[in-house]
Amino acid sequence: MSTEQGRPMGNRRGFTLIEILVVIAVLAMLAALVAPNVFQHVGTAKDATARSQIELLGAGLDAYRLDNGRYPTTEQGLEALQVEPTFEPLPSNWRGPYLRKDVPMDPWGAPFIYLSPGEANPRGYDLLSLGADGELGGEGEDADVVSW
Repeated sequence: MSTEQGRPMGNRRGFTLIEILVVIAVLAMLAALVAPNVFQHVGTAKDATARSQIELLGAGLDAYRLDNGRYPTTEQGLEALQVEPTFEPLPSNWRGPYLRKDVPMDPWGAPFIYLSPGEANPRGYDLLSLGADGELGGEGEDADVVSW
């Protein structure tokens, strides 16, 4: 057996440059195949989160209405679910807070839009998130998520 720098050739340790390049190429191909599917589901998850948050806020708004005979006004906003409003129309029987935690931001980091009376629901309220683009309308992840 011949030796290189005092070690037998049969006991080499480490990887050759070719082996490392092959591993990197395989990992790059796997990432190219998997990454689009993973990022596609991020948008779907945010949409589902926004819908769940709207349902949760809707339940709080309905409980507020049951206690006080009306929904909070647009000016009182969703904060009326956490803190008793101090300006007219004052709630007649506020028993809040109506949410366990503070009013959340939508999954894209923007506040939910609350209108009462609503444009789409004149006898109730409109509650919506403007989606990823923060503008009315849109498609895919940019689409609005609405309560109606």
